[in-house]
Amino acid sequence: MSPSSPIVVLDSGLGGLTVVRALRAALPAEDILYFGDTARLPYGSKTASTVTSFVRQIIEHLRSYDPKHVVIACNTATALALAAVRPMFPDLPISGVIQPGAKAAVMAAGSKAVPVIGVIATEATVRSRAYERAICHRRHHARLLLRPTPLLVPLIEEGRREDDPLVRLALQQYLMPLIKNGLDVLVLGCTHYPILRSAICQVVGGGVPVIDSAEQCAQDVARRLRATGLARRQPDSDSVEQGTLQTFVTDDPARFKKLASRFLGVPIELPTWVSPDELYESRAPQARLLSVPA
Repeated sequence: MSPSSPIVVLDSGLGGLTVVRALRAALPAEDILYFGDTARLPYGSKTASTVTSFVRQIIEHLRSYDPKHVVIACNTATALALAAVRPMFPDLPISGVIQPGAKAAVMAAGSKAVPVIGVIATEATVRSRAYERAICHRRHHARLLLRPTPLLVPLIEEGRREDDPLVRLALQQYLMPLIKNGLDVLVLGCTHYPILRSAICQVVGGGVPVIDSAEQCAQDVARRLRATGLARRQPDSDSVEQGTLQTFVTDDPARFKKLASRFLGVPIELPTWVSPDELYESRAPQARLLSVPA
């Protein structure tokens, strides 16, 4: 790998595009490969072993592009698979969205003795207790309120906007119990949720910091690449040359293309279709084979 190598961003569907958008703002010169596993979503209803297998297959499929960093841009996949796939690819830096979001939440809580930190996420992410562990590792004295919000992703993927009555009603139902418990900080524990950030901020009020896990993830990747000398240098000029974005999906490229602009803010080319059968046939990494006890 080298500074000219691409960054891989993977997700079960569209949500990880909010990470891509943040990455393109933080590291505009970088080439990005995005993989949306649209044929096998949602990940939130699957077991950890299944999600780990999916993530491994995607990384293995994209290894031929010589990526310099892999971002698991899905809170559920980060919670269920990140720790397991890292040893499978020991030569490849892999990061997720939970640790950066948890770190930002603790910092936003300030000096309050026992801050109330809320996390809204998918049911699988909440069940994993990954945010709970990540936050408590940094702040022993905090009251955590983890709230599954299963309706938000389907509403977003239906194309419903922040002013939609159903969206407003869902946000009120999900967020009011947190507010009544004295919410100090709110973490958006799903990469779909930044699409509704303005409406969420209106419900919780201006005094409650809202942590965007996608934005924090992008900043974390930027720090990692700069620290290792792998960030692509921008030519010395007034104009910024935008890096390329290539997308892959496992189902319905046309629908993905249609919806992607809402997440990215710009249109994309038709994604490359990758058959799930092709992913299943990907070979297991040698590192995994060596980890089996003799």
